[in-house]
This record gives sequence, structure tokens and C-alpha cells, in this order.
Amino acid sequence: MSLEGYLALWCAVFGTVALVGYVRSLAGLTAAQRSARVTGRIEQVREPRHGSSQRDGISVVVSFEDPYSGEQFTVTNDSDHGERITAAWTGREIGVRYPRGRPHAYHFTSDLEASRHGLGWPNFALFLIYVGLVVFAAIDWSWPWSLIGFGVPWTLSGVWYMPQSARAVRRRIAALNSRPPVQGRVIAVLTDTDTDSEGGTFTSHTPVIAFTTHEGTAVTAYCPDGLPHATTSHGSDVTIHYDPDDPAVFTPNLASEDRSRLLDITCGTVALSLGVAAAVVGVALL
Repeated sequence: MSLEGYLALWCAVFGTVALVGYVRSLAGLTAAQRSARVTGRIEQVREPRHGSSQRDGISVVVSFEDPYSGEQFTVTNDSDHGERITAAWTGREIGVRYPRGRPHAYHFTSDLEASRHGLGWPNFALFLIYVGLVVFAAIDWSWPWSLIGFGVPWTLSGVWYMPQSARAVRRRIAALNSRPPVQGRVIAVLTDTDTDSEGGTFTSHTPVIAFTTHEGTAVTAYCPDGLPHATTSHGSDVTIHYDPDDPAVFTPNLASEDRSRLLDITCGTVALSLGVAAAVVGVALL
């Protein structure tokens, strides 16, 4: 089979996958569209045990109502039930997703709108078609087309991402500075031991802090960054800056937020420059 034949087969297969996926989405038949998505409420927060694992998240009790039956359910996040809960307080709203008619198969999610239309696989199929076209152009025409095929979409994504990221970081820092800080305490340090690809073991430590906002909300949250000497921080007092609209956004170290902002801008600039350079070099070598 010729190169053109392989390309045609590649595009036909993944084009069919994309078409079927989009048609199913338009008809409302994808699994994501047939899922119930409701807002639950945290009724109880259980304090993590010092030395336990961070993998399961903070243990909570959540209540939600099934909109189809009107029945009220009270559940926990024990075992595997979707996203880990890393910041919790009584009354916090949390997304709950499950197949319609099966509320006991619930999963927690931080974003109820994510993947609502079930377009993940169709979009990925279109991406694979684009990759096939770029590879064909690079082989059949000349290899600089691979640089253009990579550089143009990479540059466009960078132009779209960088301003949004910069605005999000500015809003975060402004929110963290909008209220005086509060005193918190490290109530536990969670410990996990993992094995790397070479068979070696390494241990990670995740401090858990508790603090009460000026509005009276008692927050329990993982604090993986910003605390020096995390392994020995159990019982220590910390100063917490938080977002009054969302106490899950907090930091014990404002200076680290500024460093993160600079790092994000630097990485974004380097990535954008890489895309532009690839496209320019590709065009120059044609």
C-alpha cells in the first residue's frame, strides 16, 4: 500500500471515530451527557491521622439529592470515588457525578461542567488526523513541514494560554492579599512511600493544616507547598493567606506565589518562543 493509501486509511478510521462521537454528542447519547451532575454539601470533616496516607484525600461526609427520584443521599469519600478532596470545611459545596438511576456509583468532581458533552475522544481523533497529515507532509514533501506543523498550533495555543494564565495568577495573588492573614496549625503530616521506575523507593510528606477564616469557616487542607521542613512541621503554627471567596485557595508563603508567577511567565515565554522558532525555521528551510 502506498503512503497515500495509508494516510487515507488513517484519516478514514479516525474520521469515522470523530464523526460518530460528534453525532452521539449532538443526540445527547454520550456517557457524559447521560450522567447526573448535582451539587453536594460537606456535612462533616474528619481530621486526618498523623502519619497516614494522603492518597484518599481528606475524609468527609457529603449529602446530595438525586434530582430524578428526589431521594436524599449521605455518602463518604472512602475508597475510590473520583477526585481527591484536599481542602474541606462544613458547608462546602462539591460536585457529584453518577450514571442516572445509580446514585450509589457516585464520583466527586471539582468541576461539574468538565467533559459535559463527551467530546474528549472525538477531539482526540481529530488531533490524530492532523498528526497524520503533518507526518505525510514531512515525508512526501519535505521534513521542514514537520516544524511548521508543530510550530503553528503550538504558537497559537501559547498565544491563547499566556494572557489567561497571567490574569488568573494576578487574580489569585490579589485575592490572597485582600484580607489580613490568619493563624493556622499543622495538625498532621501524611507519609507515603513509592517506588520509582528503577526499583528505588522514595518517601513524600504532605502537611495538613487547619485554620479558621475571618468569616468563621474552619478549613482543613493539604499543604504540599510553601512550608519549610515539612517532615518535622507537625504541631507547628503557620500564617495563612487565603482567598475569602474560596478558602481552598491559600498559601503560607506569599513570596512563593510571586516566584510561581515569575516561573509561569518564564515557562510560557519559552514555550511560545519555541513554537515561533519552529514555524519560522520550517518556512525558511522550504
